[in-house]
Amino acid sequence: MQRPCVPPPLPHTPPLSALLRQYAAGRAVTCEPVDQGLLNRGYRLRTTRGRYFLKHHFDPETAAPAAIARQHRATRRLADLGVPVAPPLPGRDGRTVAVVGGHAYALHPWIDGGHRHGGQLTPAQCGRLGGLLGAVHAGLERVMPPRDRAAAAVSADPEDTFALIEDLLGRVGRHRPVDAFDELARHRLLERRTLLERHTGRRPADGGPVGWVHGDFHPFNLLYRGDAPAAIVDWDRLGVQPRAEEAVRAAAIFFLRPLGTLDLERVRAYARAYRRTAGAGPAELAAAVHRVWWERLNDFWMLRWHYERGDPRADPQFPAASALVVWWTREYEAVRAAFVD
Repeated sequence: MQRPCVPPPLPHTPPLSALLRQYAAGRAVTCEPVDQGLLNRGYRLRTTRGRYFLKHHFDPETAAPAAIARQHRATRRLADLGVPVAPPLPGRDGRTVAVVGGHAYALHPWIDGGHRHGGQLTPAQCGRLGGLLGAVHAGLERVMPPRDRAAAAVSADPEDTFALIEDLLGRVGRHRPVDAFDELARHRLLERRTLLERHTGRRPADGGPVGWVHGDFHPFNLLYRGDAPAAIVDWDRLGVQPRAEEAVRAAAIFFLRPLGTLDLERVRAYARAYRRTAGAGPAELAAAVHRVWWERLNDFWMLRWHYERGDPRADPQFPAASALVVWWTREYEAVRAAFVD
């Protein structure tokens, strides 16, 4: 999936006094940055009245107050359906978005918990994870406005990808001093070019059945307390997209092993529960597997962050993610079967 390129976060101190005046949340005692996250800033805030998560929305694609308010309405309605979320707290004026100095903020209750990768989940917990995402999709269908009949996302054009590969190879070749990341990047770019040449004729049809989706469902956006999910967080990407593709993308993150393979037994448990809860048939999942595979085959967002923007935050993800494309291509039928059996 192509991610927007944003600059690394700059040091920023939220205007706590001005913000807290808009809430009945007491006076600030401590405020510490939360390291997780690529697009927005978060803070662990303790006041004289309790503990909170303060979110600074600054990604230009998602920081419009109206868009944030829509996310907030969705989470409040999902909470009423029993979905584990952390809806924002209203300010004194009843609004959940506070704008100070041209910046948008939201105050949420602090949720104790930790993140879990799919390898840390039992098969039963993998099923619970798939069922949770299915419940999100089904719940959003109930609480959100009717879906726009917008055109489905267009699948990547391989000619554009070949041009991008050449551009990135040039950037890698000019980078000095040459390091291990450069060597791996060059290897993967050449390897991907060969794979794409072999599979150009497998470009999928555009889109699939669309619905409201979380938009960024992965381990850092799900908090566990003990063995149970405590809260789905970071709803910045809430929107209308092919819903089964979100299920496949999430599995490709949760169940990715360090050497770039997927734990297909865990994927199978997850996918069965997702299909049952979301009401998605095997054909819908099979088509989504193909489109996400093609998306991964044509996608270089991590290298673009590194070489175009000088942003290394995604570098640790690159070895496994780039190896996954090669393995997925080789094991295509087994991956497909794990999602549809």
